[in-house]
Amino acid sequence: MSSVRIENASKAYGGLKILHEVSVDVADGEFVVLVGPSGCGKSTLLRMIAGLENVTSGTISIGEKVVNNVLPKDRDIAMVFQSYALYPHMTVAENMAFSLMLKKASRQQIAAKVGPAAQILGLTPLLDRYPRQLSGGQRQRVAMGRAIVRDPQVFLFDEPLSNLDANLRVTMRGEIRALHQKLGTTTVYVTHDQVEAMTMADKIVVMREGRIEQVGHPLELYDQPRNMFVGGFIGSPSMNFLEATLDEASLTIGGIALRRPETMPNVDAATVICGIRPEHFELRDDGVPMEVAVVEPLGSETQVIGTIAGQSLVCILKQRLRARQGEILYLAPQTDKVIYFDKSTQVNIGI
Repeated sequence: MSSVRIENASKAYGGLKILHEVSVDVADGEFVVLVGPSGCGKSTLLRMIAGLENVTSGTISIGEKVVNNVLPKDRDIAMVFQSYALYPHMTVAENMAFSLMLKKASRQQIAAKVGPAAQILGLTPLLDRYPRQLSGGQRQRVAMGRAIVRDPQVFLFDEPLSNLDANLRVTMRGEIRALHQKLGTTTVYVTHDQVEAMTMADKIVVMREGRIEQVGHPLELYDQPRNMFVGGFIGSPSMNFLEATLDEASLTIGGIALRRPETMPNVDAATVICGIRPEHFELRDDGVPMEVAVVEPLGSETQVIGTIAGQSLVCILKQRLRARQGEILYLAPQTDKVIYFDKSTQVNIGI
């Protein structure tokens, strides 16, 4: 195992710059997730760590060694791709052992590596099958097994669950996390799915347009996003953003004055953007009127979509609720959970 250090790394294709002086530290044994919308540069950064893309400027180190000019095969990393990249004419056992075969390992050495890896991943009964005889989840486990037998310093995952259905994705992300806890290998994982990021990561790196917006523990990013982009990207459903007016005594949303929270940052009277998570609303007679557009019963809770003073809003109420389109509900935010953003800079004014 080893740490990964990325220092002021940039990537450009001609005059087009894809990554802008990115710096990230991945500690030994840490599970770090790179997350962001399509085109933000996360997969490019992963490929730079792997050596599949050259670094335009800056450095990438694995352990104590700068690897900018080191060939991918000599970096002691193992990469798991979205497409599995299995050889169709090889059995599961042969696919898992392929890298060892290239190194001219003996049959005994191969068996000593493939057997335990197959047992960890529940592949032992499938070792004689071919990829066409496997489900999507089984194929992904074979791809992971091929990486495990290499016993690398670093695992790299490039959106490995994108081709799986929703239920299987939930199962597989649990398996990948359990595998990491068992092996303890340093892992860098790329996804555009922030739910995967929240449930799997020790640390999340949120990226946008080739830059890092925020790095931190999943709940740190959820509770204290640095800006509106992070607040809106992390969390499902997304954070609501409501324009409000602040003065010395109150916070006014949709024409309704609420008591100014004690936790409100010490800023002058101004128009601010309130970031409110969907689950941080409650029904109250003195709340802000919301016109209902859609009600989605989820069993133990109800998701309601509507508008407050013309501003879109999604709330999750911890109760069963019957309401019709056009009906008015009165909602009050849990004021100690509201995040306040500067309207012009979109930056969290509380941190």
